[in-house]
Amino acid sequence: MGSQRFSGSLFVMLVLGFLLGVSRGYKFYVGGRDGWATNPSERYSHWAERNRFQVNDTLFFKYKKGSDSVLIVSKDDYSSCNTKNPIKSLTDGDSTFIFDRSGPFFFISGNADDCNKGKKLIIVVMAVRLKPFPPTPYSPITPASSPQSTSSPPAVSPDARSPSDSAGPAQAPSTNSKSGSSGFTAGSLSVGLVLGASIGVSFILGGFLRVV
Repeated sequence: MGSQRFSGSLFVMLVLGFLLGVSRGYKFYVGGRDGWATNPSERYSHWAERNRFQVNDTLFFKYKKGSDSVLIVSKDDYSSCNTKNPIKSLTDGDSTFIFDRSGPFFFISGNADDCNKGKKLIIVVMAVRLKPFPPTPYSPITPASSPQSTSSPPAVSPDARSPSDSAGPAQAPSTNSKSGSSGFTAGSLSVGLVLGASIGVSFILGGFLRVV
């Protein structure tokens, strides 16, 4: 457990140190221990080629104040050692310059003769590049199915009907039996009345004939 905490603390310190170093940058002494000299032991062009410069790095020019200066110029003025139209002039003797962007920077001596003798240098500041994030895998999103409405009853197949449903709607009970029995009773009564009337007529006629 203690070793894991120590490893985590060490990792955090390294990350913070790296970020602090990147934000503050590094300080480069132009020409090494010779400084900004007329006859350096190493050519300034070679010195610039073996170093790597980034944004926020600082150049330090050491020279005697009043004897020389450092001019930041354009590419054309660098090639022609033109000291009359500098972008910026450094004249305080121990001059510093901070790179605020990436790309090329052109430095020459404020003395045109010294510039023609090689007292100048080009520095190319590297662009800041961040590591790209890994691509996110594509995952298609399917729309959620809408819930089925509960207000309408589920559909029923014709074949799934119950036997009672297939028999059709319920019918009212038939009254034929009652009407038939009523008709039979009325018919019997009519026949009885006719027979009674016939018998009565027969008795009356018989009595009349006997009297005659």
